[in-house]
Amino acid sequence: MRAAFYDRQGDAHDVLQVGEVPTPDPGPGEVRVRVAFSGVHVGDLGKRRGWWGSTMAYPRVIPHGDGAGTIDAVGPGVDPARVGSRVWVYLAQSYRPFGTAAEYVIVPAAHAVDLPDGVPLEQGALLGIPGITAHRAVFADGPVTARTVLVTGALGAVGRAALAVARRGGATVIATVRHPDQRTPALAAGAHHVVVATGTAADVEQIRALAPDGVDRVAEVAFDTNIATDLEILRIGGTVATYATGDAEPRIPYWPLGFKNITVRFLSNDDFPEDANQAAATALTEALEAGDLRYPIVGRYPLDRIADAHDAAERSGSHGRVVVEL
Repeated sequence: MRAAFYDRQGDAHDVLQVGEVPTPDPGPGEVRVRVAFSGVHVGDLGKRRGWWGSTMAYPRVIPHGDGAGTIDAVGPGVDPARVGSRVWVYLAQSYRPFGTAAEYVIVPAAHAVDLPDGVPLEQGALLGIPGITAHRAVFADGPVTARTVLVTGALGAVGRAALAVARRGGATVIATVRHPDQRTPALAAGAHHVVVATGTAADVEQIRALAPDGVDRVAEVAFDTNIATDLEILRIGGTVATYATGDAEPRIPYWPLGFKNITVRFLSNDDFPEDANQAAATALTEALEAGDLRYPIVGRYPLDRIADAHDAAERSGSHGRVVVEL
């Protein structure tokens, strides 16, 4: 099969190659998916570039954890009736060397999630890492019915999914964005209220006006710069669930957080409990089917241009997502 791969970490155009590799066969409990679209996420870029202290866990890596396509073969112990099913896959390259940037990928059967008819495969290809992270950020501490959830960086890959699942879960959802022209897209993505963040005390005032009793949970994309604001707007006993930070060693206001009994939950997608992954997969698929979650796609690239796809994903930010078409 044709696949993209790298044998060392570095810049996309320096290390990514495209060539022929052996087509894999599914083992016990696994399925093989003929990949239609491979999603590109910042986590894939980080593994390839060596961000966050990551190293080459395998001599050769086929990148990308997320994708979508059709099951074409199953291993022992998997229902043969799944052959032909449209699916989206997640964690394809977590603790495994070979991800979705290839014509075929092998994943555990539970990590190939049936995709309803009518839902574009390219949307399913973008769900995995950001969607499951978003669901965990919102629901790790229980249901959110009648609670207030704040989603920072609301138009990012995780943010959009968090808006959708929090609203569907019955929460009042407040989004923060960086520019006034992002207000309307954030409302369309599921927010009840939108705050254009300025990084000043005015942010606290705006959020408090919307949630006078305090915010219950924050899905946090910038822990280092936002923890001071989060502290001010959270109710006693509230939660910050954070999945990213600019400063790897941020200062933490320990005593103020302690006095308010704030829970700080640190998230890394590769190691969520499997039942949490399954709950997220179900909720995300339902959100896609209902049309409550859609990612704008700003770049579609053939496999031969995967390095360009990585460069585009690094620049895209809140504008949208990038897929590789197989």
